[in-house]
Amino acid sequence: MNNNKIKNDKVEVPSGVSMNDKDYMNSILSCLKEMVKNYAVSLTEVSNEELYNKYKEMFLRYSELQREVYEVMFRKGWYILEKAEDTKINEKYQTLIQEFNSLEG
Repeated sequence: MNNNKIKNDKVEVPSGVSMNDKDYMNSILSCLKEMVKNYAVSLTEVSNEELYNKYKEMFLRYSELQREVYEVMFRKGWYILEKAEDTKINEKYQTLIQEFNSLEG
């Protein structure tokens, strides 16, 4: 077992041309991610306060749903994460610090 993988035991699903539970969950997750992105853009562009509040409500709800679907997929072993090495984290941190500092310039 690779120690850099963060995962649960995989729930096996039937393979073939028909969609299975994993396929449906992937599809739902993709749709929710797109909806969250689109609502984020809408929030930056809407001028009406009432509409802004409604979009914000919907953005938060879809964000929660996206997280719930991800959590189910992770628990079923359908979503695998890779543990980042400390050196990679530090490299990324340094890159972001440099980019931030260049903005202050």
